[in-house]
Amino acid sequence: MEIKEVITCHGHAHVRGSHKTTFEITCEDELSPQGDCIIGVCSDKGAADLADNFCSLLADERAILTTCLQAGGISCEIRSRGSSQMTFDHPTDLVWRRSEFVCGRTIGIGSDHVARTLPRELINLLSGGADMVVIMTVCREE
Repeated sequence: MEIKEVITCHGHAHVRGSHKTTFEITCEDELSPQGDCIIGVCSDKGAADLADNFCSLLADERAILTTCLQAGGISCEIRSRGSSQMTFDHPTDLVWRRSEFVCGRTIGIGSDHVARTLPRELINLLSGGADMVVIMTVCREE
């Protein structure tokens, strides 16, 4: 079984993409220079807006999340895992983490990319305000 969620957002002049352990997308429209993990603003969904069936499938240790970031002809695929501890209750944020830490903003753990390792071409487009599509596909290993 496989379930998809599609999110749209866009970049901001303060996107730096330099965080070592996470990357984030937010519904907020402003970004301070300290937000070095945030790569997308004005997202049309936060964690609390994701479909119930998507969240149910991802809230399992066997779940695999594949996230495709697409902007200006550049794309990047990120692989992460789900967790039974995920609550998906944050109203504005989605965070992908390299670590196993889980909170209401967490959408993926054990991610194979973080802000600092995303393609610089993608980060440059986003720092110029480019629109981005985020396609998340979750499946569960049986």
